[in-house]
Formats: sequence, structure tokens, C-alpha cells
Amino acid sequence: MALEYPEDLRYLDSHEYVRLDGEIATIGISAFALDELGDIVFLELPDVGDTVEKGETFGSIESVKAVEDLYAPISGTVTDRNEEAIESPERLSEDPYGEGWLLKVRLDNPDDELDETLTAEEYRAQVEGDEED
Repeated sequence: MALEYPEDLRYLDSHEYVRLDGEIATIGISAFALDELGDIVFLELPDVGDTVEKGETFGSIESVKAVEDLYAPISGTVTDRNEEAIESPERLSEDPYGEGWLLKVRLDNPDDELDETLTAEEYRAQVEGDEED
């Protein structure tokens, strides 16, 4: 399966992604990480109104292979969480960059939050090695 790395996203080396839309950031987990994890069986996310801190854990994702912490790519207040993903975590892999988002967060400081994130190209190079197409 060819993995996608949408260019409009920024990535963490821990495989979370963030999509900015003004002051609201959508956070999810990359197709690469979901592919590595295999079948997702459980997802734990913070409640609306909770705050997340850049670089800190905000939840966990459990597959048949492993339990992994989720790390916040930005700091802010949770404005929405994907209840459908919590109810049916196995569906995350079907559309990780669309319906498979995890959280929506209002940014504390939109200006420098993405300084330490990776571009799609940097992330692809990191997870796939330096293979050229």
C-alpha cells in the first residue's frame, strides 16, 4: 500500500500530524504509524475543554501489537474530539487525514507552535529512509 503524506500537514517524529486552519489545529496520527500499529482496538483522548501541551502526551492508541502514547504537536485547548474514532478506532486507518482525525485544538500561540515540526518531505524521508521514487 502506498502511504500518503499530505503536503498541507506538519508532522512530529512521533507520527502525529497537525493541520492549521486559523487558530484551530486538527491533530491526527499518520498513515505510516497506523500501518505500523496494525489493527487499532482502543483510543484514549482528552475531553473537550482540556488543555494539551506541546510535546506532552495527550492520550494513547492501542493496537493488537502495542500501546503507544500520543504527543501534542501544539499547545492549546481541546475544542472537539472525534467521538466516532473513539467508538470505532479500527476506522482510523481508513481515512487518517480526513475522517480519522483525533482532536481539534484552539492554539495558545499560533505564531511559533509549528517551529519544531517536520514538512511532509522531511517526515517521509525520516520514516522511509532516503529512498527516492
